[in-house]
Parts: sequence; C-alpha cells; structure tokens
Amino acid sequence: MKCLRKGLLVLGSAVLLTGCGSSSSDENTLVVSATLDPHSVILEEAAVILEEDYGITLEIEILDDYYVFNKALDDGDVDANYFQHLPFFESEVETNGYDIVNVGGIHIEPFGIYSSVYDDVSEVEDGAQIIISNSISDNGRILSILADAGLIVLPDDIDVLDLTIADIDNDTNNPNGYEFLEIDPELLVYTFDLGEGDLVAINGNYAIQGGLNPTTDSLILEEADQDNPYVNIVATRSELADDERILALVEVLQSEEIQNFILETYSDGSVIPASN
Repeated sequence: MKCLRKGLLVLGSAVLLTGCGSSSSDENTLVVSATLDPHSVILEEAAVILEEDYGITLEIEILDDYYVFNKALDDGDVDANYFQHLPFFESEVETNGYDIVNVGGIHIEPFGIYSSVYDDVSEVEDGAQIIISNSISDNGRILSILADAGLIVLPDDIDVLDLTIADIDNDTNNPNGYEFLEIDPELLVYTFDLGEGDLVAINGNYAIQGGLNPTTDSLILEEADQDNPYVNIVATRSELADDERILALVEVLQSEEIQNFILETYSDGSVIPASN
C-alpha cells in the first residue's frame, strides 16, 4: 500500500486525518479519503453525528491529487472517498476499470473562471489565453460556462458531458481565437496567483482551499441548480455498497442537519447541498 500524506488528529477521537491509512475491517470504524475543503470540513461535522448516533468512528484521509483517490479506494487503502463530481467518477471507472460505485450525491460546487487581467467579461480580448484543468471530465463543464458567457459557441452534435477541447473548431466554435492551456487541476490556483493566463478556470474545492470566494472573486460563475450534473458524490467499492457504515455515512451527509451545516458554513453559495 502506498503511504499517503499524514495529517492531524482533530475532534478528539472522532476524526483522524491520517496519512498511511488502510480500509477498516472494524465494524465501528470507517476510513474515508477527501480533499481538505470543503469535503473534509463537511466530513468532520458528520463524524460527530456518526460517533454519537451510530457508534462509528470516522477516519479522514486528506489527499490533493484527483488521480490518487479512486486508485486508493479500488486498492482497498480506504473504505470510501468524497471528493469528486459524478462525470469525473464515471470517466475514472470507464478508463481504469475500477470496481467502485456511486452511493450518493451530497453537494455542488459552482465552478468559477477567474482573471487578474479583466474586470468584466466584455473586456476579454481576441486571442486571450484560457488556462483550464486537464481533467477531460471538466472540459465540457468549462466550455459550457464559457458558452453561457458568450465567449465561445458549443457544437450542436456533442453532449456537453462528452465535450472536450479537441471538439472545439476555431472557425466555428472559437471565432475569437482564444488559446486553451490545460494543466493539472491542483496547480490552477497557484497559476492564477502567479498572474499567468488571461482567464483561469478553477475547480470549486481548489478555489476555496486557495482562499478564493467563487461567488465574489470569479469573473464568470457557473449556475448551480438541481439540473447541474456535477454533483459531488460518495464512492465506495462494490463489495461495501450495502455495508451499514457506508449507508450510515451517506444518510448523515444527506441529512437535514448536514445540509443546514453546508448552507451556514458556505453561506456565500460556494457550496450548496445537492438536494436544495
């Protein structure tokens, strides 16, 4: 098993941010990997309920590389993960053949496009450089946001969930000649802070972790409603889909108490419950 980043013990014995975790055979313990914010923040609140009402101790393993999470889950290093939206999950399963399943949607993080060059989308010049995530599952989402802002035109014959940068024809879909540069998603905030790119599309969790407020700092903000397909989910291995610990975790995360916690903690709208 690959040793992962070590963290801190918080909330007494209820939540352990570990580094070299392993999935638990203890019926009273559950090991879940997550990004730092908002996922682990939400899990820390859920941990208190799981401990008090279900007798389950939640161990949270903090990771920051999207491409480690599902492999660690499939390898049995953790019992579940909570970090990804549904299209990314589906792409990972299809590409890698992971025997993992989606067990419930929890929240939505509106995706923002940021700029240190422009104050209004109407100012974006022809040939501007747009830096985006190199995650294929984010391509369609970002392109849809740009299209809604009037910067590009989406192809008519491709579903937005299947859309990639390669499908954008410069003459038809990108008449203003914007230059797209794809980088690892965990580097997007760092790149923005360096002042690189005219526009930088940043995933919600990385924006929050980087001190950005998507609703006030972004030049363009994705509309997040119940039709948004990019709901963040809890995933587990197929063999654990009916495990009482997993069922309890999802039940708590989807509970009114946790939904209210999300609304109160992220009252700026940067994170919203999937059922609201």
